[in-house]
Amino acid sequence: MEANALTTTTMPAEPMLRADALQGKTILVTGGGTGLGRSMVACFLKLGAQAVICSRKLEVLEQTARELREETGGEVLALACDIRNYSEVEAMLAGALSRFNKIDVLVNNAAGNFVSPTERLSHKAFDVITDIVLKGSYNCTLALGKHWISQQQPAAILNIITTYASTGSGYVVPSACAKAGVLALTRSLAAEWAKYNIRSNAIAPGPFPTEGAMSRLFPPQLAQQLDPIQRIPLKRFGEHHELANLAAYLISDYASFVTGEVITIDGGEWLYGAGEFNHFDQVPNELWNALDQQRKSKY
Repeated sequence: MEANALTTTTMPAEPMLRADALQGKTILVTGGGTGLGRSMVACFLKLGAQAVICSRKLEVLEQTARELREETGGEVLALACDIRNYSEVEAMLAGALSRFNKIDVLVNNAAGNFVSPTERLSHKAFDVITDIVLKGSYNCTLALGKHWISQQQPAAILNIITTYASTGSGYVVPSACAKAGVLALTRSLAAEWAKYNIRSNAIAPGPFPTEGAMSRLFPPQLAQQLDPIQRIPLKRFGEHHELANLAAYLISDYASFVTGEVITIDGGEWLYGAGEFNHFDQVPNELWNALDQQRKSKY
């Protein structure tokens, strides 16, 4: 995939909110050691928050925590946890509370995905994705929700889903199933837990390149034939700071009246794919000129 003049924004990569927008908040981010999770945590720390990051790979988490402390001066706690296991989630929560006394926000970010014709998958391949994405999200949400409700503590949940959670998509069916479940979780709890002053929202990102995900979803031999940028009207990928700023807003008190919402940030990709004739932008001007003459002769 070749870069072009529109592959970057002109906006600064700094947080858009004021520097103390998340002051005093402790935020738990699953899958916070790498990729978009790490980028969100960095933004949250710059806005005054404390962070807990978790995944199965403690060595990666601890390295990320060290880097983020040096980069932002913020407090980061790294805890190993397999979110597919509810008892580990409870232990992780206990460790976080022991260090910070409270958790204000849960960001369900941990995920897994790959492309494959569905008939080629084993049931275990389905389990790998749905267990991390759906089971992991509801495990963390349930553990935190029970704690918040028992403590009568206001809180916020932010789920990172996908644009195809609502439309479905071939070749990523386990992910589509799991993310659709997280979408239902988002909206259902927004209605049910509002009485506890717990908000629940989601972000549906389009392509935001990370070190591992793009190679799994668009291997080089596929990317040459199916250039993903051509499906995006803005003709570029998303930049991590753009998603991180949106996440920071949704978990902040500035969004205290926002719940049950799913915000798409994809450069117009899903709308482009949904429009029956949007691919006509590939029609050359010469053909349009000929079609114009035909049209004008009739109308």
